[in-house]
Amino acid sequence: MQGTVDGFGYGVVTPVASYLVACLGSALGLRCVVRSLHNRQSWKPGWLALGAATIGCGIWTMHFIAMIGFRVQGIRIDYDARLTALSLAVAIAVVGVGVFAVGYRGATTATLTAAGIFTGLGVAAMHYLGMSAVQLNGSIQYDSLTVALSVLIAVGAATAALWAAASFRGFLSALGASLLMGIALTGMHYTGMAAVGVHLHGATDASYISGSYGSDTPASILLPMLIGPVVFLILAGVVVMFDPQLVLGDGDWSRAAPRRRPVAAAPPERPAAHSPGSLFEPRDHRAGRRATQRGR
Repeated sequence: MQGTVDGFGYGVVTPVASYLVACLGSALGLRCVVRSLHNRQSWKPGWLALGAATIGCGIWTMHFIAMIGFRVQGIRIDYDARLTALSLAVAIAVVGVGVFAVGYRGATTATLTAAGIFTGLGVAAMHYLGMSAVQLNGSIQYDSLTVALSVLIAVGAATAALWAAASFRGFLSALGASLLMGIALTGMHYTGMAAVGVHLHGATDASYISGSYGSDTPASILLPMLIGPVVFLILAGVVVMFDPQLVLGDGDWSRAAPRRRPVAAAPPERPAAHSPGSLFEPRDHRAGRRATQRGR
């Protein structure tokens, strides 16, 4: 028997919240990558690692905020904590591979393409690994064509994010890129959810209801898991916002602060010859000069 699937159990609340988190993670992560690419004095591994962790946390948090609204009519839903945590590790790891590849190999077309494909496949793997953490009295089935479309969206979003990190230096440009990235990530998620179908295993089993699941709802299960990544995003935001180079806005980060060149000592000026009518000539000299001119 097929179950009735609803991905918007709380209306537009979960889609809007997941989109905002995706934008936040993308904006902060891209800013870290830009900081490492366009400033030679920055500690590249640290900024790239922070960027990868921030983008990965943003993607993972977006996914599970959206999953709070996931419902299957008539049955309870729970989540495997180990698979949920593993999906977070996968998200950070695959984004890290793409970010470090671009950071160290440069923003060439080949590097961006390879890193974008790998990262996009990793984002899709995070999504479907997170879906495998869903526990319910039934089996989840997927439409192959819709799954393929969601993977293509993930690859496109990852490639666009890495390209934006390598191309845009200004804050407003990166902000626009992060807004588009948020649309792509949430679009990928809901495209993947559109491929979901649930085949129920007959009548709901009483042991399934009264066992370890109790009366927990998806919100009560997922919200505690989301606290850590959300706090991390807030702390990453504090680090990025208080970085002095962020306030440069559209300034060129590839240039370090100009060094002061030692000013060469100017050669001493020779005293100018006194003209006949110089105001700076002593009075007695001027008077004698006038008398001489009259005598002539």
